[in-house]
Amino acid sequence: MNKLRLGIPKGSLEKATLELFRRSGWHIQINGRSYFPDIDDPEIHCSMCRAQEMSRYVENGTLDCGITGKDWTMENDSRVTVVADLMYSKTSLNPVRWVVAVPADSDIRSLRDLAGKKIATELVNYTRRYFEQRQIPVQVEFSWGATEAKVAAGLADAIVEVTETGSTIKAHGLKIIHDLFQSNTQFIANTQVWESDPAKREKMENLTLLLLGALRAERMVGLKMNIPEKKLKDIINLLPSLLAPTIASLYETDWYSVEVVVNQGEVRSLIPRLIRAGAQGIVEYPLHKVI
Repeated sequence: MNKLRLGIPKGSLEKATLELFRRSGWHIQINGRSYFPDIDDPEIHCSMCRAQEMSRYVENGTLDCGITGKDWTMENDSRVTVVADLMYSKTSLNPVRWVVAVPADSDIRSLRDLAGKKIATELVNYTRRYFEQRQIPVQVEFSWGATEAKVAAGLADAIVEVTETGSTIKAHGLKIIHDLFQSNTQFIANTQVWESDPAKREKMENLTLLLLGALRAERMVGLKMNIPEKKLKDIINLLPSLLAPTIASLYETDWYSVEVVVNQGEVRSLIPRLIRAGAQGIVEYPLHKVI
């Protein structure tokens, strides 16, 4: 197999992507200003480019595959194969959303109210298509950054911007009047390579299998505990396990060792309940992958 040409996003997604690959079993080393980082896999050649450009390079065959946001694939109207949805952003495991926002004291309350107005955004092509499809005439201008400030400076009447919680938009004195779509990180592939190169396709499938496993593990923890036989059934009923718990008898006792995988958010309330029900020696441990 020729080396798989993998695109790594440079910029806001870079740190989170490198960390995800590390937890999945691949170590990618950035060498100064080089756009060709080292990876400890002889079957992969890495290149770095902005997430905004990734889908174009994958579509035209410069790269076999890459990681980018669904939003930028939509912005470029790229014809690529989405191999997997990787639900993470630069700061969390939550998807983001693109919204239309205006000043908090504005009389603009709906998309129709924006007719004849100026909108600033980095998502220019998608925004133009969105309003054209609804036959709302607007002027869309590209924003190089600090988009929220464009309205305050009088450079635009509204913005189309990405947000996770909406708190930053609110902090800039704006209000959201419309949600456009939800976006998440994706592993995309050149469609021709995906359909006609079995070896590269298998490599991409293996990559995404482990990347998704590492993402699942991020929200999960393992719990191990000792339970007396007479309380085993009651305690098992308390466990919200990902899979059926593993149960093993302890040598020459009427106790059992129970191991289970649970959502991390449930642990704070679960452990006290387990103790009150009779569990002992509870150990919580992190997981690397959940496949």
